[in-house]
Amino acid sequence: MQFLLVSSPHRDTFGYSMPPPGLLRLGGAMERDGLPVALIDGAHEVARGAWRAEHMAEDACAAILERAREVGGLAAVGLSTMGATLPVALAIASRLRAARCDAPIWLGGPGVGGIELEILRRFAAIDVVVRGEAEETIVALARARLEGRGAHGIAGCHWRDEHGVARAESPRAPLADLSRLPDMAWHLVPPIKRYKEVTGELEGLVPIDSGRGCVYDCSFCSIGRWWGRRSRPLPARILADEVCGILAMEGARTAYLCHDLFAANRAHAVAFCSELVARGSPVAWEARCRADHLDRELLALMRKAGCWRVLLGIESGDAAVREAANKGMRSDVDLLRVVEDCAATGVVPILSILLGLPGEGEAELESTLSLASRASLVAGVNLSFHLPNPQPGCALGEEHGARAVRLEGIQPDMAFGAGESSDERVLLDAHPDLFTTFALLPRPEHELRELATLAQSLPELLMRFPRTFALWSRRQGGVLAGWRAWRSSKRSLEACVRSAHDAVLEASLALEHAQLRAVAKAGAGSGASCGEGQSSLAKEARTEETRTAQPRQPQSEAGRTESRSVSERMQGPGVRSRAIVLATRLDPQRTTLALLAGERVELDEAPRALAIVAEGKRVTTLALSPDARRVLDLLDGKHTLEQLERASPGLAAAARTLAARGLVELGLDAAAFEGAAACSALPSVPSPLATSSSGS
Repeated sequence: MQFLLVSSPHRDTFGYSMPPPGLLRLGGAMERDGLPVALIDGAHEVARGAWRAEHMAEDACAAILERAREVGGLAAVGLSTMGATLPVALAIASRLRAARCDAPIWLGGPGVGGIELEILRRFAAIDVVVRGEAEETIVALARARLEGRGAHGIAGCHWRDEHGVARAESPRAPLADLSRLPDMAWHLVPPIKRYKEVTGELEGLVPIDSGRGCVYDCSFCSIGRWWGRRSRPLPARILADEVCGILAMEGARTAYLCHDLFAANRAHAVAFCSELVARGSPVAWEARCRADHLDRELLALMRKAGCWRVLLGIESGDAAVREAANKGMRSDVDLLRVVEDCAATGVVPILSILLGLPGEGEAELESTLSLASRASLVAGVNLSFHLPNPQPGCALGEEHGARAVRLEGIQPDMAFGAGESSDERVLLDAHPDLFTTFALLPRPEHELRELATLAQSLPELLMRFPRTFALWSRRQGGVLAGWRAWRSSKRSLEACVRSAHDAVLEASLALEHAQLRAVAKAGAGSGASCGEGQSSLAKEARTEETRTAQPRQPQSEAGRTESRSVSERMQGPGVRSRAIVLATRLDPQRTTLALLAGERVELDEAPRALAIVAEGKRVTTLALSPDARRVLDLLDGKHTLEQLERASPGLAAAARTLAARGLVELGLDAAAFEGAAACSALPSVPSPLATSSSGS
């Protein structure tokens, strides 16, 4: 008989692009103890079409029963759940019982935190609920099962006695030494390449169980309490081994460190980074951090070790709101400076922001939105806006759960891709107090709907058009007022800009359109950022014009764009320009500095040529001399270096010089052709504050 672990299904595209790291550890623990185990990643089954989204519980039940027939019976079924997947996990268990599956059903994961006993009281299909770290608990449970015993006496378990009364064993102490953790059992899930093929996720993210727990008790989060307010990183050398282990996985490109508090233990972070540097920094990776744990020195070391992106839980731009949420952030932390430090060291920051926390009025909301806008000017940020959920197991759930609000058409971020099937909806309606992950804090409906729309639409505007939207908002009297004016117009931002008849606004929009085209030219989905002060928009690398039915109006001289994109000209095997060329009177750096300082933005008297090119996750903007621009105009991809040199001596050398600046692709014969000469100087245009991810 076999033990079967099942990661409860959902439809969240980010989640199902990676295997479940917790279950990979549990599978490793069971195998290390000689226990027969298999694993089904439900989210991956949905992603590849094996399980229907509307019938996830039904199809999961069928797959589990089929596995039972194949192996001659299951010793137990272990369902792992987050808060968002708790309804479908319970629906799967109920269907298994209805199908006369007699295997014990165990339930665990953060989704059961704080409601373990209530689950047992209400859902007869569940035999055991496991709380907390489960590597030791599940082995003990499995051994007891094989010996014909139940969960009585096994720490970390909640179970039902012979009289149907829910019982709780003592909590299991967290592992003091994470070096005792088993290896992640990667062979239990499909190859990483298959995950990426199914989802189309191109960053090649691979989850690494890099640590456990959180010492904080933020009001909106249950993780700190779930782990007993303790934080333990995986030992630095072992973590480096696991990160470097993805090199052997086809389709893997980036290690995703899952621990919420990387760098909370600075000595550990330094040791881990130093270990990777000693190995040649062979793997790109990203981490989840608190802003008050980072500084430029540590970020520089992280970047040297291969880190390219960090998720920062900012929550609010207002210190009083953060304090009310028990964020525990140091009062002296300058959040914008942390963003600048990220950009200066080449690390892309993701700012996670919560809208509608208790104590947030319009003034506090404006502070938060202003911080997001200024951050988008300073660096190539990713912005992620959310509405808090009063989920079980956190302070907001305790205080507001009974009055939590479910609104049709607003799917809370914590529950994205879940709660949509008929099985789940029945449970959500029957047990609203258990499933407050699917609800919002009690506020008037019109406020919640506005915040939800704001969270969905504003980040894209700030990431795609940071300067333009900042200029637009200044005209309207603030970021919130600017967003409301744009929304009420029912037009695209481009149409709003055109109707303003403002040369500065038009010039800014033309520049940021050119940057977006540079990203598209570099290859949509490549991970390139969309421009100076903008973030990764791989799947959204389209210009604003394509989104509006408004007729396009002629551009002013200040905003006149001349595209030199190869994709807009005949392709060939020869030397070609990689750049978008823009004639503009707007100085990018001076504009950004003026916006940050609250000063007036002025246009130059005469236009100058800028070359904009995307490379990897950077967009570079260079000022072009007349000679350099003429060279770029000649490089249409139809001629090789040798042909160019024969037609115009010195042109090949000029092309090589431009290639060294990333503006030219030399073509198929570049390695065979030798030549060296200098062309006109290409003075660079520094990125905002000389710290943007755009490069210079």
